[in-house]
Amino acid sequence: QDDINETMAKLAHAGKNVVRLKSGDPVIFGRAGEEMAFLKDRGIDVSIIPGVTSASAMAAQLGVSLTHRDCAQSVRFVTGHSRKGVLPANVDWSAIADKNSTTVFYMGARTAPQIAQTLLDRGLDPATPVSVCSAVSRASTREWHGTVAGLPDGVTALGLDQPLLIGVGQVFAKAAAAAPAHLPEALVG
Repeated sequence: QDDINETMAKLAHAGKNVVRLKSGDPVIFGRAGEEMAFLKDRGIDVSIIPGVTSASAMAAQLGVSLTHRDCAQSVRFVTGHSRKGVLPANVDWSAIADKNSTTVFYMGARTAPQIAQTLLDRGLDPATPVSVCSAVSRASTREWHGTVAGLPDGVTALGLDQPLLIGVGQVFAKAAAAAPAHLPEALVG
């Protein structure tokens, strides 16, 4: 990140128009805040062109509504790890375990076992539907559908070589039902 910040500032001060292209929406877990602050502190004007956040792309890919009014009265985007690479301690995990909400974890591949266990410890039903998508909206995308209890195995099946999103909540029941019937917790891809 430091190298990216310095490079953008160097090029901007050299009179170049600098474009920092990011997939998804740069203001949703894209470190845009850090980059904007760095550049603004150096007198460089910044403008943002919003994109489609990965959670929305995942919902479209799966054909689900993240806030379907029959089962989700809110949606949350939560980081799957802190700066230290572990689950963030300052998240209200009891609120995240709300059965009437949809939660999408970004960057949670390596912490998936802890995410699942923490949600279960806070009372979320082990049978709560989960969809995990790697490389969302790319030709190489893969999906896994199952339950919170099976989440660690699902992430292992998809692997850690691509960015992935973990969607938790009743809205993902439709995606799980559409997965191959011969596997109760299915890998698609």
